[in-house]
Amino acid sequence: MRFWFPLIAALATWSCGPSGGGGPVAVAVIGAPDDPFEQGVRLSPAAQHMRAATREGLVALDPVGQVVPAIAERWIVTEDGLSYIFRLRDSTWPGGDEITAADVREQLRAGLVRLRGTSLGLDLAKVRDIRAMTGRVIEVRLSSPMPDFLRLLAQPELGLVRGSNGAGPMAMSRDEDSTVARLTALPPESRGLPAREDWEDIARPVEVRALSARNAVAAFARGEVDLVLGGTLIDFPLAEVGPLSRGTIQVDPALGLLGLVVRRETGFLADPARREALSMAIDRTALIRSFGLAGWRESSWVVPSEIFTDAPYPEDRWNGASIEERRRAAAARVSAWAGPGREATVRLALPSGPGGDLLLRELASAWGEIGVSVRRAGKGEAADLELRDTLARYTSARWYLNQFNCGLNAGLCAPEADELVRQSLTERDAAARERLLIEAHAALVEREVYIPLGAPVRWSLVRGTIRNYLPNVWGMHPLFPLSEPTT
Repeated sequence: MRFWFPLIAALATWSCGPSGGGGPVAVAVIGAPDDPFEQGVRLSPAAQHMRAATREGLVALDPVGQVVPAIAERWIVTEDGLSYIFRLRDSTWPGGDEITAADVREQLRAGLVRLRGTSLGLDLAKVRDIRAMTGRVIEVRLSSPMPDFLRLLAQPELGLVRGSNGAGPMAMSRDEDSTVARLTALPPESRGLPAREDWEDIARPVEVRALSARNAVAAFARGEVDLVLGGTLIDFPLAEVGPLSRGTIQVDPALGLLGLVVRRETGFLADPARREALSMAIDRTALIRSFGLAGWRESSWVVPSEIFTDAPYPEDRWNGASIEERRRAAAARVSAWAGPGREATVRLALPSGPGGDLLLRELASAWGEIGVSVRRAGKGEAADLELRDTLARYTSARWYLNQFNCGLNAGLCAPEADELVRQSLTERDAAARERLLIEAHAALVEREVYIPLGAPVRWSLVRGTIRNYLPNVWGMHPLFPLSEPTT
């Protein structure tokens, strides 16, 4: 069976789930039971969805993934692109106090401090100052223009909270020891919008739980949940289980990273040329074909060439060489190193799941063709290579490059690349800024810190009664619109 991006498989436009088109919307996010209730700044998909629903920021993302007003009702961007000025809605905290520009300023400043040492913190490095201009007007100043800045402000980690209570648009309740979170939409007037008398009657609650992929698919097949979110390549084979007439499988046209991070620069992997040999040997088209996916975007670069204004390098890294030619060249590098007492072996860390098993078999087959054997790293065992599966937060080469910043200690890195990215933060000329990022990418490629496969895979199971769900490139599906009336 084949599945196609972005909307796939059988159609069930009227199938009934637990909500039957009314009552609570039942949502399962793939993960561990406590994931929806995580705190901190390194959040699971379930926690990100919960955070976005209960702690909105200045702006938010709609079901299509576009930036829309949230606490800010409108904004302007100055002509030089360095200043974003927001006017706040007449919103209140859950206790009834007004949300002021001073509140937002302190929240954003504290958020930037908490995010230090994370990739999102690096993404926000252009923020130079945050000022409360009047009671309801706030300004954020940048060191250089960033067209995608609003999308960053919409990230769940930047949601507003006072004590343990967020600014909405939903409130969460939870029975003691329960793993199910119940989300209730706040009345419009508390969010600075016109009141609606029938709001309690028409706004549907949303019940969220985190389940393993296998249990989430089974619950959907039994009609216990209306929507399953957070599927990845590792558990995609499970999406085919069960009668498709009960719902649809939808795959996001996601942006981001799916590939292998080099964790250790020793033995066979000590030389960048041998690390490149592993990348050369992978037939990416054949690899994804084994999953039954079509329309997937493969890549042999850290940053896909189309991210830049004018593609600075060809789409294919090896100038159109056939897989046979690439494997011959790769095998020569392996044989030149291997010898008595030196076996070309790599230890690979992959998440457990049927997709992980399939990916292991495909990589072992590809690398076996060039004389490299593969061993799966056990739990807690040091690995040479580790799967990186991360969704992009915005469309910029800087997001990709920040994922490999040396300060994150996430694998091999290139200090010269980090320095070039730092220089780009204050460069106001767009062409010069892009040249710096192209040079940073070249430094990462030269070091061979990463073996790219392509774009990440994100899938959902969506019952026909669900409204306000749409595939999008960010793989985030806001829960609040699920509660909104369609009339």
